[in-house]
Amino acid sequence: MQVIHASQVLLPGGWQTDLEICIDATGRIAAVGPQQRTPTHRAALLLPAPVNLHSHSFQRAMAGLTEARGPDPRDSFWTWRRLMYRFLDQLTPEHVEAIAAQVFLEMLEAGYAGVAEFHYLHHAIGGVPYDDLAELTGRIIAAAERSGIGLTLLPVHYQFGGCDRRPLQGGQQRFGNDPERFLRLHGAAAGLIDRAPDDFVLGTAPHSLRAVDPVGLREIAQHAATGPIHMHLAEQLAEVDEMLSHHGARPAEWLLAEHGVDARWCLIHCTQMTEAETRALARTGAVAGLCPITESSLGDGIFNATTYLGAGGTIGFGSDSNIDITLFGELRTLEYSQRLRDRSRAALATLDHSTGRVLFEAGLAGGAQAAGRDSGRIAPGALADLIGLDDDNEWLCNRSGDRALDSLIFGGGARACLRDVWSAGCHVVREGRHVARDVIVAEFTRAMRDLETAI
Repeated sequence: MQVIHASQVLLPGGWQTDLEICIDATGRIAAVGPQQRTPTHRAALLLPAPVNLHSHSFQRAMAGLTEARGPDPRDSFWTWRRLMYRFLDQLTPEHVEAIAAQVFLEMLEAGYAGVAEFHYLHHAIGGVPYDDLAELTGRIIAAAERSGIGLTLLPVHYQFGGCDRRPLQGGQQRFGNDPERFLRLHGAAAGLIDRAPDDFVLGTAPHSLRAVDPVGLREIAQHAATGPIHMHLAEQLAEVDEMLSHHGARPAEWLLAEHGVDARWCLIHCTQMTEAETRALARTGAVAGLCPITESSLGDGIFNATTYLGAGGTIGFGSDSNIDITLFGELRTLEYSQRLRDRSRAALATLDHSTGRVLFEAGLAGGAQAAGRDSGRIAPGALADLIGLDDDNEWLCNRSGDRALDSLIFGGGARACLRDVWSAGCHVVREGRHVARDVIVAEFTRAMRDLETAI
């Protein structure tokens, strides 16, 4: 039994002080109550640790390498994507595992206890399957086990280069499967997850309405009888135009008309939706998976969070391209995007809760729902996904309640305050450092030396 004594704790019903949180041998919270036992750990401020609901781990190795102007008169998401495909042709299974382990370490050190890995890199260069169809799937699982992060694995079905069903080209070929081979790969992934830690979850991810045709999407959705379903949706204007041209409807409009979208679905980005689509998606109970830093980096657009949350919608946060893995920075970037668009302040605050409280609690609920993970709250029976922070410093200045959360998100010192992270009860970050940092970082830097000329 681990026993944490915390001066301030954010519970589902609000803030409480001087509590004891007990973690049992299964990694779940056994009890929450007054301080009675001798503590094994102490925290000035204890928060539930959220799930990072959208990650492409391999893209971490590209951070900072795509900021030079290319020959196109206007750089865009599509020019960035061509560079990403070129980079893919350098990655070996060993590189994939080393990069993923580093990414998962950085997520834990940022305060995430779990990740939903949108895993679409399946094959060798040229799209040739490995002898073990799930070779790279196994590498992601191994990286998660080594880092200690909770994993929701989302094998991605990616079949076409666009709505016109054009064949995959170049680096895209490493993603590709027809539905039959994808289902075999998914079955192999299920076997690996069965042998993984108990808190690992398997979901399904049709990549997008561009990469999966209506027949394939229906087949994959029908196969996914359980577990989360994630998909990119309405990220770019060109995607909207392509859907209108080939299907006569906008992406969100088409999906909501053709599929029974519900709480199992997580739709990623959604930066190109009309007001009506935004409200309609909110009513489904699906999670809008937001990656504000990546969306800013790629010029995707601004998600309409004020309308979505006002309509009762559920959101969560992910780091997507992993160029800057910062839990509190993702929340801040979303709020600032609303302020810039509307020329406002405290755009997502309510009369009852501050901006930081609204953002953090929304991310907790949405991340847990999207990942199919029994977390996001400090309560008996839930997985012990926890963040312990110091508050006696120049960043928090012993602030309490919502003011402490606001200071973490908008004050810039969250990383300096973060001391401990537990994922399913495993104490994986201590004194601000991952317990296996030296080994994992050394492997990552060796991989980066191999890849230094990839772009």
